[in-house]
Amino acid sequence: MFILSSLLTQSKTTSKLGLHDVLLPIRNWIDRIEIKNPQQAKQLCQLIPAQCPFERDIQLFGRTLFHIPPLCKLNPFYEQLVFLRFRALCFLADECGEDVTAYC
Repeated sequence: MFILSSLLTQSKTTSKLGLHDVLLPIRNWIDRIEIKNPQQAKQLCQLIPAQCPFERDIQLFGRTLFHIPPLCKLNPFYEQLVFLRFRALCFLADECGEDVTAYC
């Protein structure tokens, strides 16, 4: 019985690591993207939303029926994309001296 449970635990662990290993090169690629010009930074800020666009309150006759929670954290690249957007905002503010409130 102990051997069976340890095999199940190992298979779950390797399946999680396998998915993580497959996505790691893409995560690293996103992390290595360099922001070189203001136009690129502006495009990134416009493409990557500041808030999850899927979060909603479903209402009928002024009463909230249910709430759809933000699902963006299910995206396996969520942290990398948010950090890329942050770096683009910092580039615009620090390097270009632009007001970034329009992107927030």
